[in-house]
Amino acid sequence: MTRATLILLGLIAVAFPLSLLAGRVWIDPASTPNAALILAELRLPRSVLALVIGAGLGAAGAAMQGYLRNPLADPGLFGIAPGAALGAVASFWLGYAASAWALPLMALIGAGGAMALLALIAGRTANGPKGIALFTLAGLMIASLAGTLTSLAISMAPNAFAMSEIVGWLMGALTDRSWCDVGVAAPLTLAGIGLLALLGRDLDALILGDSAARSLGMDERRVLWMLIGGIGLTVGSGVAVAGIIGFVGLIVPHLVRPLTDRRPSQLLLPSALAGALLVLVADSVVRVLPLVTELRLGIALSLIGAPFFLWLLLRMRRGLA
Repeated sequence: MTRATLILLGLIAVAFPLSLLAGRVWIDPASTPNAALILAELRLPRSVLALVIGAGLGAAGAAMQGYLRNPLADPGLFGIAPGAALGAVASFWLGYAASAWALPLMALIGAGGAMALLALIAGRTANGPKGIALFTLAGLMIASLAGTLTSLAISMAPNAFAMSEIVGWLMGALTDRSWCDVGVAAPLTLAGIGLLALLGRDLDALILGDSAARSLGMDERRVLWMLIGGIGLTVGSGVAVAGIIGFVGLIVPHLVRPLTDRRPSQLLLPSALAGALLVLVADSVVRVLPLVTELRLGIALSLIGAPFFLWLLLRMRRGLA
């Protein structure tokens, strides 16, 4: 294992048990009443889900930045996260969210629809500059369309309760999540990360340029379809159980890249671990903040991610000057 992997595994090993104890009420396993039940049914699934979602978002961000060769790329650019959000919002709007499986299922259907539309628009393009531009623009179009339809659903919510549920869910949170949610997200996220890991050699080849990558045996269409599938599974499953949690895929590749040899294949696993650590720590922090209501995880990460994005822009601007 690389140095970055060992460091991140060590930090997760420290942060995970602390996340089980952290909260408005800190748990002392020896003296807190029903401590075992609280840990097993409330804190443990929440912490495991934070690791799963963070790992998926981190790996998706690293793969996307490697494919597009753009350090500002983020999984939300594909429109898959907004598509999943639209599916989940539809379940609230139609009144299906009361069912334990309806909301995740409709969110995954929304992510699958966004994936299919992206593949339909950009799936036959080459991997050259024009193909990447079309791929990016198609993702932006899908994200815009899904966002517009989501806003329409909110404005036409059948009642105030549905509107409140929709808005609250869109903010992203791990509050009151259960083992059922882990069962939905974990296998899909692991499958998505597996698909992205298979692309490591191809992403490395793209560093040399499109022509060189093709001469090394890269199948452009296979890479594109696997990328769409991997990101769809990782991002879609996370949105399905926790709402929109942004900027993780943008932030973590930049944080771990200096600890690697900067090849995309060597960045995927550290980014997954760093994403898991970031979401786990952020979720622990929002639980212990002395606020009237718990700060939504999506909002907390956006408060970190937006300044980070601005810092990246300013650094790139200085580099071009």
